[in-house]
Amino acid sequence: MARFRTAALPVIAVAAFAVGGCTSGTQTTADAETTTPAVVNPRLVTMPLSPELDHLHGLHVDADGTVLAGTHSGLLALAPSGNTTRVGLSEDDLMGLSGVPGTDTLYSSGHPGPSSDAPNPLGLARSTDGGVTWESRSLVGEVDFHALASDGAILVGFDTSSGIRVSADDGATWTPGAAIGASAVAVNDIGIWAATQGGLLLSTDGAATFTPAPGAPPVGLVSAGRDGGLWGMDDDGNAWRSRDGLSWEEFTRVGEVEALTAVDYDTAYAATAQELHTLR
Repeated sequence: MARFRTAALPVIAVAAFAVGGCTSGTQTTADAETTTPAVVNPRLVTMPLSPELDHLHGLHVDADGTVLAGTHSGLLALAPSGNTTRVGLSEDDLMGLSGVPGTDTLYSSGHPGPSSDAPNPLGLARSTDGGVTWESRSLVGEVDFHALASDGAILVGFDTSSGIRVSADDGATWTPGAAIGASAVAVNDIGIWAATQGGLLLSTDGAATFTPAPGAPPVGLVSAGRDGGLWGMDDDGNAWRSRDGLSWEEFTRVGEVEALTAVDYDTAYAATAQELHTLR
């Protein structure tokens, strides 16, 4: 997955040095220091992660608001304090992770962990308990999805061998879609969205065809929240959001991120292996 450049918020300090002088026995001293406070961005809260993640391939927010991260060594929960803890016992390499927004239903794909004897790749796996346990659904030994998205009715996956696939039965069976490359996918009432090297694409025919999304920013990551609101990250590390996919607001600068997940139009999370960003 493409990475985006990071820019730290500046802290600017301006100092006025003392100047002393004496006239007729009277001393005049100018000794002042002026400090401009650190710039506070009310739209962005960044928290260092501890321990850091073993790479990062996807984010999901579960039913109680916990941010979950798919990594090379399994699923981890990211606390608001930045503390990271393992969820469940699996150490599988989760190359793709997503879920139904605001629920404990997750989908993953990737490769078996060091203690697993499962076929490689893992195909599509599903969890209905927030990632504590997983069940294989389909395509075991066949497909490694690098991007996944669901709105609860339709599940969309991208794999590098065939492009987009769509499932209407929770990942049990799949219908081939357009043979396009995508760094991220999203689903809402408007259609299926795909972030590509050529820009944001939209399908309104079940992923059979995609066309450029009019007026959309050039996002490399895209996610849809539980209300259908869309969030995206462009190549310069700027976060964007949209209620309908037709008009977009440049929300704030975040910097380099590896994964993005929308809660709703008002809130999203983005992360690297070292930091969790809350956008609100």
